[in-house]
Amino acid sequence: MSPSHIQRFLWLVPLLMLSGLFASASAQQNVPSPLAGRGDWRAAVRQFAMEHLKHPAWGYSHCVRDYALARALAGQDHVALDDDVLYAAAYLHDVAALPPYQKPHTDHAEAGAELVSSLLSGSGFPTNKIDMVREAIRTHMFNRKPVGPEALYLHDADALDWLGAIGVARIFALVDPNGGAPDGPAAVKMLQDYLERVPPGILSRAGRADSVGRIRELQQYLRELSGETDGYATL
Repeated sequence: MSPSHIQRFLWLVPLLMLSGLFASASAQQNVPSPLAGRGDWRAAVRQFAMEHLKHPAWGYSHCVRDYALARALAGQDHVALDDDVLYAAAYLHDVAALPPYQKPHTDHAEAGAELVSSLLSGSGFPTNKIDMVREAIRTHMFNRKPVGPEALYLHDADALDWLGAIGVARIFALVDPNGGAPDGPAAVKMLQDYLERVPPGILSRAGRADSVGRIRELQQYLRELSGETDGYATL
């Protein structure tokens, strides 16, 4: 490359960098604003989840159930929880499972754990508790090993929400009405898989006790569905 070409290239570098900054800023305009400056952080977190976490299986209503169930399970086990940590983690644990917060080729629990500090920054949430929220989000799935009471009871509540009648409702809500994936038989396979894999991951005494009825409900549902669809052949 001649000296004149090098000079032209060096002159273009700042323009290329500036255009990249503009592109990045433009992309960020399409991302919902973080929670900073909204006042009460709990109200802000709940409103954020209500507005932006819309999904039939792991959206806002799932967050509401997980929070309430985690509190109930801990109460049954006479375990004290930091409600700040549980509240933030319950309402934000699936944030990275949904656009625009999804991260390609990254588990949503890992991505959500990395994202939560920036979401809560400036919201008034106690900064000394963010690490506990992060770890609760990172380990909320049934196949992970939570550490600490808030992480444990969120983990168990999230697992239980895959079982029983609500588990059926969540899975069949994913079925594509236009015949795409997942279809009805695929939903049944998901339910059968969760029936096998989820219960061993429930760790608390209250969670295991709660799971008994939910397991029975799901087993009964699958038996009845099989009987009414010729062993799922006409599903």
